[in-house]
Amino acid sequence: MMKWRLKKKKSVLQNLQIGRKLVTISETKSHIIEQFRTLRTNIKFSMPDEPLKTILVTSSTPGEGKSTNAANLGVVFAQEDKRVLIIDADMRKPTLHHTFKTFNKVGLSNILARRSALHEAVQETFIVGLDVITSGPIPPNPAELLSSQGLDALLQHVKNDYDIIIIDSPPLLSVTDAQILANKCDGTILILNTGVVDKRAVKKAKALLAASHTKILGVVLNNYKTPSHFNYYEEYSFVE
Repeated sequence: MMKWRLKKKKSVLQNLQIGRKLVTISETKSHIIEQFRTLRTNIKFSMPDEPLKTILVTSSTPGEGKSTNAANLGVVFAQEDKRVLIIDADMRKPTLHHTFKTFNKVGLSNILARRSALHEAVQETFIVGLDVITSGPIPPNPAELLSSQGLDALLQHVKNDYDIIIIDSPPLLSVTDAQILANKCDGTILILNTGVVDKRAVKKAKALLAASHTKILGVVLNNYKTPSHFNYYEEYSFVE
């Protein structure tokens, strides 16, 4: 289960331990989708007076659920009749093409290396209003590609075509990619696996985000144990 902390407001998010499955599609009659909608609302309220179009989703360490969260968050934004683009910027361990059953022959790495045009990499999904750019072939220099002016130009272009751009990145403590991306996005969501991730890792991840001058929109806690008086909720977990 997950807990969302945002400007002293709290809401509980839950999900089944079903890997990268899109529970916001398969569990439409469950309270799960309502909790993702609450997350969507909290994100919009987090910056009411500033434009919020590019959202980075990252974690402190691998396996905390960031990719699952990014995908399902994109779905609930699309269900609100928003034009949504999800970019798999984890060019070291990509997963987006598995989640949405798309091809990964042409993607972000091709665009940034100037091997393909943007329109060649954007793929429609089976969800109305939701497009994806997969990672593309794994390059030898992901950090250098992400630091390039090509990414700045890409983000500027897609901002004109989409209401929300969600970017999935590698974990903060593994490589520098997430810091580079955070600096280029309007806000960042940090995914933490409660009871697993070390507190020192969390503090270091927060410091790295602060150093990147990003706006931390909030923190999602996975596998959060619900207090006994919240009997309405059942215990679920999220895995990446």
